[in-house]
Amino acid sequence: MSKFPEASGLGHGDMCKQFKLVKLSCRNTDAINKCDLVISAYYTTHTMTSIDDLFKKPFLPSTNGSTKRKFEDQDAEAAYKSAKLDPSVDDAPEDEDEDMEAGPELPPEEDEDEEGRFFGSGTNQHTNAALDFVDRADDGADVKVEKIDAAWVRRLGLSFERKINKNSELRAKYETDPSKFVASEADLDAEIKSLSILSEHPELYKEFAKIGCSASLVSLLSHENTDIAIDAIEIISELLDDDVEAEQEQWDALVEAMLEADLIDLLLANLDRLDESVEADRSGVYHSLSVLEALSSNPTTAATIAQDPILKYLLNRISATEKSVSQNKQYAAEVLQVLSQASPAVRDRLIPLDAVDKILQLLAAYRKRDPERDSTEEEYAEDLFDTLTCLSQPSAGKSAFLLAEGVELMLLMLKEAKFSKTRALKVLDHALSGPSGQPVAEKFVDAAGLKPLFSTFTKRNLEAATIEHILGIFSALLRLLPGESAHRIRLLAKFVEKEYEKLDKLVILRHEYSTKARNTEDIDAGAATYCLNTLDVILSWLIAEDAGARAKIIKGLADRDEGVDTLKKSLQEQMAGIDAEEEGNVGEMLTALIECL
Repeated sequence: MSKFPEASGLGHGDMCKQFKLVKLSCRNTDAINKCDLVISAYYTTHTMTSIDDLFKKPFLPSTNGSTKRKFEDQDAEAAYKSAKLDPSVDDAPEDEDEDMEAGPELPPEEDEDEEGRFFGSGTNQHTNAALDFVDRADDGADVKVEKIDAAWVRRLGLSFERKINKNSELRAKYETDPSKFVASEADLDAEIKSLSILSEHPELYKEFAKIGCSASLVSLLSHENTDIAIDAIEIISELLDDDVEAEQEQWDALVEAMLEADLIDLLLANLDRLDESVEADRSGVYHSLSVLEALSSNPTTAATIAQDPILKYLLNRISATEKSVSQNKQYAAEVLQVLSQASPAVRDRLIPLDAVDKILQLLAAYRKRDPERDSTEEEYAEDLFDTLTCLSQPSAGKSAFLLAEGVELMLLMLKEAKFSKTRALKVLDHALSGPSGQPVAEKFVDAAGLKPLFSTFTKRNLEAATIEHILGIFSALLRLLPGESAHRIRLLAKFVEKEYEKLDKLVILRHEYSTKARNTEDIDAGAATYCLNTLDVILSWLIAEDAGARAKIIKGLADRDEGVDTLKKSLQEQMAGIDAEEEGNVGEMLTALIECL
């Protein structure tokens, strides 16, 4: 009896073909080996002749006549009578089924495929029978799930170290004959990629670092084969990725071990030898930038890694001439922005490297031209603006900004650009912040910045961000420009011209932001509160500076059942909420305004 009852209805050759089709569709070694066993067993059962049969049946006829087949003598009379007794054609009964069609039998009808023939399984019933047989064999096998714990990490680490050592030994022994160590290199490559599973188990990061595997992984960045180094970078990037749900303690343990293994210097050395015209090397640069970005997420780590060599590399990379902005060029700009925002120490290191001047030169391209919407270049330009915003906050950054004619470039963008307009206002807002912003404020007035600023303010349907930055600039100019100076007189004249139309808009905006700030369910309530406080400072300054402005503002507030006391209360609340760093400068200003009111 056949050991393969599923094969009934199929010839031996057909069934073996089906098993071979199944083998071709297999994706792993275990399944392929299983199919080979099935095919071998099937051949053995159905096609192999027994040894006894081979000796019992001669291949050639015997020479004597004893074994020759004998035919019985035919009776001629019986044959004649038999022929006469058979009915003739005319006497044959009529077939009950007159509609029977001749020809081969049609194949059995199959259920219609609801999704169409292009969405079917791609197999027929015979192939399905073979697949079912293999599946039943799989069901009987015991699948052992490996437990991923500290012991597993130690075994993984031991295997990893062995692969590294073996490859290192063979490379040293057969330095001039790559064929001797290429197999060990392939094994090492596979072992590196197997470490990817650790990103799903961050609870094992500490153990991975403790047994020294993190340091060994970092050391592979200096491997002679750049493919090995790139694989190591990619795994490090995966382990440090923000998407990994690692606790801070787990993340810190891994990062500390990697930094101690000289990760940054090896990363930088590797960046210098990668050729971005090659796809694999370009990927290596991308993952290297990903590692830097991940390390920049922590202010302490950001200050540690952002040394001059890394900062110089990033500045050179964002300045590289390209036909169109590449992904890596944009990514370098993004990493630079994250670093500059993460730590004041990083900003202090970037400014002496002429970062402000270099970024202004790159942004000059967008004075009249807008980058394509939702493009890599648009992201690149936004990252440059954000970095410049961060660098213009320190006192040294403001000086560099003035020296590189940053105020003039931002004003040109305010007049001519579309994409850059709001971003230029943001840069100016931050450049005017703090007590060291007075030179910037005076330069702003000297460079004829008041006209485009107030012209933009009077336009309708402004974006919320645009209004916020304009109000910030108004407040800074009123705070920084010396009293009775020509610069301040020119500023006040802009507020009161055209029958105080700017004051009317300021009062209207105050009412709108007051309503938004009271609505705690509004997601923009925080931004509305900031703008409301800024407006109260501006209105208080104008009341104190000009009698005509005072009367106009008080009348506008009275129309909404508000008055000077409303502004005074707001200033007192701001006074109570300032921190120690702002207390000296801002506190003094608020105290003076409260007394004036």
